[in-house]
Formats: sequence, C-alpha cells, structure tokens
Amino acid sequence: MQQDILINWSPQETRVAIVESGAVQELHVERTLERGLVGNVYLGKVARVLPGMQSAFIDMGLERAAFLHVADVWQRQPEGEPPAMARNGQPQVPIEKQVFEGQALMVQVIKDPIGTKGARLSTQISIAGRLLVFLPQDDHVGVSQKIPQDQRDALRRRLNKLVGSAGGGFILRTNGEDASDEELAEDIAYLRKTWARIRESATREPPPALLHQDLNLLQRVLRDLVTEETQSIRIDSKEQFGLLQAFGQEFMPAAAGRLQLYKGERPIFDLYSVDEEIARALGRRVDLKSGGYLIVDQTEALTTVDVNTGGFVGARNFDDTIFKTNLEAAQAIARQLRLRNLGGIIIVDFIDMQREDHRDAVLAEFRKQLLRDRVKTMSGGFSQLGLVEMTRKRTRESLAHMLCEPCPVCQGKGTVRTPRTVAYDILREILREARQFNPREYRVIAAPKVIELFLDEESQHLAGLSDFIGKPISLQSESAMGQEQYDIVLL
Repeated sequence: MQQDILINWSPQETRVAIVESGAVQELHVERTLERGLVGNVYLGKVARVLPGMQSAFIDMGLERAAFLHVADVWQRQPEGEPPAMARNGQPQVPIEKQVFEGQALMVQVIKDPIGTKGARLSTQISIAGRLLVFLPQDDHVGVSQKIPQDQRDALRRRLNKLVGSAGGGFILRTNGEDASDEELAEDIAYLRKTWARIRESATREPPPALLHQDLNLLQRVLRDLVTEETQSIRIDSKEQFGLLQAFGQEFMPAAAGRLQLYKGERPIFDLYSVDEEIARALGRRVDLKSGGYLIVDQTEALTTVDVNTGGFVGARNFDDTIFKTNLEAAQAIARQLRLRNLGGIIIVDFIDMQREDHRDAVLAEFRKQLLRDRVKTMSGGFSQLGLVEMTRKRTRESLAHMLCEPCPVCQGKGTVRTPRTVAYDILREILREARQFNPREYRVIAAPKVIELFLDEESQHLAGLSDFIGKPISLQSESAMGQEQYDIVLL
C-alpha cells in the first residue's frame, strides 16, 4: 500500500501526517516547549559531593544543578557478577570515592526537572534506536522481557551474530521481535555511529555541554516511520529540509532519498484535509459512508467503541444491513485507533449478528486491518456478550490528551446539571443560610439560563421561599458563570 508522509513545521510545533491511499492514517505532534530532557546526554561538571546523602550535584549548564544518586552511578563488574548498584540495594563503593568536585562527568537525564527540583541523572548511558537499545558501557545482549520466553533464545542468538565482537551491549525492544536481520543491522550501525559522535564531542567540548539530544520528531520520521511502502516525505520548511537531509544522509541514506521540499502555495496539510481529520479525531462520533456511525469514548482505564446502524437501510434485509455496517466499522475502527493513537484496553461493541459466518468475516476483516498498524495489537474473538476485546500498546500520549484538556465547566464529566437542578440547589442553600444568618436581603448571582428559570417557571417557588423566610430575594444574571456556578450574597 502506497504511503506518503507530510511534515508541517513551525518554530513552535511539528506535525506529521501519514497518508495511505489518499486517507490520513496517523498523526504525530511535537511541541517545542513541551520537549523534555529525558534521554539527553551531557558532559557535566561535579559541583558538590554530599557523602551524607550519597549523592552529588552536577552542573549541566541548566537553570538548576542536576542530581546524581550513588544508585545511578554505573560500576563495571567482573563477568557473571550482577551490577554493584543492584546487589542487595546497597552500593559497594561510596559516592565520595567515585566522583570529586570539579570532575568532568558524562551523564544522562533519566527524570525531567520538576518544580524546584533539578533533573535526575545516571552515568549509565543508553541510546534508544527504533528496534534496539544500545548500552555502550556493557557487553550484554538481551531481549525484552515482554517478548514470550520461547522466542527469546532464538532472537538472542540472531542478535549475537549481528553484534559481533565490536563491543557494547544491546537490548531488543518489543517492536523488534519481527524485524529482519537487515533492519536490525541498520539499527546497530545507527546506534554505534551515534555513540562514536557522542564520545568525539566529549573530548572536544568543555563542560558543561550537551553531547546528544534525543531525536526530535523530524528525525524520528526517518528512523521510525519510513517503510518500504513510503513513496515520499514532503516537508514545508526549507531550513528543516536541509537539516533533515544532512541527518538522513549520515544515518539513514535510503530514507533521505525520499525527502522532498514542498513549495506549493496551499498549506501542505490542506492537500489531504488533515486539519479537518484532526478535528474529527477529537470528536466522539465518527460517521461511516453507509450511514452508520461509531461512538468512541476514551476513559482512564479503557476505550470503548460502539457501532450503530444509523440511517443505513440499503441492503435487502436487516441481517445484511448489520453485516455490511460491521464490515465498514471494522475498517474504520482500525483507522481510528491509529489516528487517535489509542492505547491500552479497547472494547468494541459491534452490532449483534445472528449468523456465525458473518461474525467470522467481520472478525477476520478487523484483524486484517489491525495488521497494518505499526504499534503492537492483540485481539480476541467475540465474548459471550458479543464484545471484542483487544489491546494496543501505549507508545505516546493519545491525540486527545495531547491537544485537549478537561472542560472547565463540566470538569471532564461530559455533562452538567440542568438549570432546574441548579435552581433547586439555590433554593435549598438560601433556606440553609436563613437558619444561620439574618441579612436584609439575599441576592442570587447565577448563569442566565438559571435566572430565566427563576423569572418564569420557578417564580412561584422563589416567591414562596421569600415569604417563608421573610426576606426579599433579588436576582442577577452573570453570563461569565458556568451553568453549575452560582453565588448567594447576603446584603
């Protein structure tokens, strides 16, 4: 399937759209101010050593000194021995015997600065590739624990052959279990070249200095998103095109050959209505061409997708209508999972089908569409309740979490109390206040719809309460207030 990658760059934000057969399938967004420091490698200078805390403060040229604990100081061990910092949780060598004030030290950020706290550091360097993680100070070859045990030994043997005797440790990531030897060899070469460049910079730059920054989204496009099906990578910034071309020619020459500078007058995302797709991907409802629709609800624990026939009555009988709607939904759901980058547990409620061959065909189509996803997915069959349960690996924030925040009016509930409910809350609150205080007058300040209700349908109840407490109640409409907000002022 032909694939095109569109890159829209601006100083504040990079957006990447992956288009297959004319339809947007994936969206990636990175904002300049939200890029963290985790993964960055610095040549720092030891500012202070604190034996009592078994830690040191490292000057890395940032606003605050960073923190290095003895547990994060890498210590080489004899062959077969466990790392010193992991044995019984107690370090063998005190920190004051490993580092000293004024020392230049290569460190990597493992936790971003938060509030008044500086970044947390480690002296064990690890460089992440697309399929592998490189540990240049180790010589161990390992495989992710998430890969089934029966596959690990064979993968380790393959990896050992590819790594050879050049040194350094490698760990195979979960998304590398199905990779070819050629893909793994490319990743090994990229990681070794990156480490060589870091070491060379460390001998040339005086501390404090940034030696290596984790790849930005533009660079990750070449490393992670380009496949054999990728026809072109179009970018709308001349400056970034030059930088990306230089990076690609050094590390990924095959991918760099597909780079193109977009010079069109229309914004690059207008070519495939990408901004409209983003707007649709943030909504609950997804309309299908047949007239059916999906309802996608994302919660903290899981995501649910409900399939509905809507106005689709095009088939000869009801069974065919349901079957065709579910088939179209299977394709649309797989696309929405990629587009919205939904991860974790996902429950799909297809419309109930009576015929087993219809259920099998829908499930087969759904699994076929999921195979196009670069993120690992697992799906089961239909449960006793007619639901399909599946999981999709969480790789980054979902599109909605990245671009949206909870509604300040409903606080993320998705609903607000009705004007009548709020009006009755106000009447109860006035009665409660009247038992404790003795003001001259009560003034209700609330949203326009609540005030309108008091002036119209609830005027009799308001007048009755005023007579009961023996005090006048005045009303004030405040358009800036949310429907659930109100104030009762004692005058």
